[in-house]
Amino acid sequence: MGTQQEKEELYAMDISDAVWESAPGSPDEERVEIAHLPGGAVAMRNSKEPDVVLRYTAAEWEAFVLGARDGEFDLEPGTHSGGGPQE
Repeated sequence: MGTQQEKEELYAMDISDAVWESAPGSPDEERVEIAHLPGGAVAMRNSKEPDVVLRYTAAEWEAFVLGARDGEFDLEPGTHSGGGPQE
């Protein structure tokens, strides 16, 4: 996806003025927030841990969005997202 140089430049970028967007909800709810960066890159964070920010090149973000649209991340029947064995 992104080259090592692209990733280094992306993480060196000052995003302190980024405009964060999220799905509607109350301020107390945990949700994913994204910020659009120059060149089509995207930063993503958890609203409850705003200091931990992941950054994606335009190619990485496009691959993620297309995969989500195609159901690539859908759970198989009988599985769950809890991380441990299903009871």
